[in-house]
Amino acid sequence: MTEISKEEGIAYTVLERFEKFRLPRALDIKERVDRGERLSDADIAFLDRVMSDAEEINRLVDMRPEFTLLYGRAVNLYQEITKKALENEQKP
Repeated sequence: MTEISKEEGIAYTVLERFEKFRLPRALDIKERVDRGERLSDADIAFLDRVMSDAEEINRLVDMRPEFTLLYGRAVNLYQEITKKALENEQKP
């Protein structure tokens, strides 16, 4: 496998995983925290995994600038979730 096709394969896999698994679950969590719900242990584990993956994905974004906007929007979504979840936890 050439370096270019390997890079394309990685990019495709990352985007597919984001589209099919990460984004739908993140949007579901966002909807719940916006209603005032608290994060479950599974939600916290999911967000932790996503943030760990984000560091690795950032290397891909550095090589593929066309993903910069998508990456930024995804990171922003996760920040919104964690900010709202913290607000919910601090409510009596």
